[in-house]
Amino acid sequence: MRVPSFDLPPSAYMSEAARRALIASQARPASSSAAYDGDIVKRRQMMQEVYFGPRIERAKALYPVDIKEQRIAGVRTDVVTPKAGVAPENRDRVLIELHPGGFSIGAGAGLIEAIPMAEKLRVKVISIDYRLGPEHKYPAATEDVTAVYKALLEEYKPENIAIFGCSAGGLLTAESVAWFQKARLPSPGAIAILAASADAQFVGDSHYSSAPFSGTTVSDRQGGSFEFMLRNYFDRVDLRDPLVSPVWSRDVLAKFPPTLIATGTRAHDMSATVFTHAQLTKAGVTAELHLFDGLPHGYSLDPELPESIDTYDLLVKFFDRHLGGRRH
Repeated sequence: MRVPSFDLPPSAYMSEAARRALIASQARPASSSAAYDGDIVKRRQMMQEVYFGPRIERAKALYPVDIKEQRIAGVRTDVVTPKAGVAPENRDRVLIELHPGGFSIGAGAGLIEAIPMAEKLRVKVISIDYRLGPEHKYPAATEDVTAVYKALLEEYKPENIAIFGCSAGGLLTAESVAWFQKARLPSPGAIAILAASADAQFVGDSHYSSAPFSGTTVSDRQGGSFEFMLRNYFDRVDLRDPLVSPVWSRDVLAKFPPTLIATGTRAHDMSATVFTHAQLTKAGVTAELHLFDGLPHGYSLDPELPESIDTYDLLVKFFDRHLGGRRH
């Protein structure tokens, strides 16, 4: 089907702050992935300087926390705790955050999400800097998450542990739960998948519609971060393997813990997100789906947007409701 061009205004349901951010993003020239294909170090440096770094600093200013680097099971992590202290009722709980970045960039970027969640829920959050491609290939990231999870199981009950992440971190959250089953590890108490799904293919209508809706073209979308991720991390991997894309196994999904999924309606992952929620529900899993109209992929990585704050609040309530270990 050939879709004719048309003018698409910002959604009437967006906050004014999100609307301004959308207009500003379209006014800036898109950074070219191809310009950094041959130099992953420069790509990581660019993203840290212009995208991740400033947002981490804004999150620190908004949410007072303490951050401590710590190696857990040999894996580098950032341990984030609220300056006001962990709430007494949450001392037996811990959150694991998995950062975005297409499995190739974003080391340390998990602080954008870990900081507000630690302060809002008043709980310890551990952000994992898992191994990245192209230096490391699948399943390196899953192995790192599993190693940290196993170490935390010595201190926390599984029902008191939550895992969440955005974009690649969201997919990795789903992959990790599937891997835990393979490793015969108990399931965590709850998970949240943001701007992602349990399908590494990221197919469906939004794979095509998200590009023009964000002011780019389908060819840009297909040659951008998605292909970059496949080439650098999932090289020669069967993307329908349930350990890579758990959505394709009803048996694997049926063992998932309560799951919250959230994304924007202009995100390339939206179709896969909606499909994942439907399959979780069919498998009998407690699952929530939240779609934010007009928002792009990874909107929650802007800690100042009202929609991001709404998403953090959804996670706080969801984890508080489904995790065990709450002290009264």
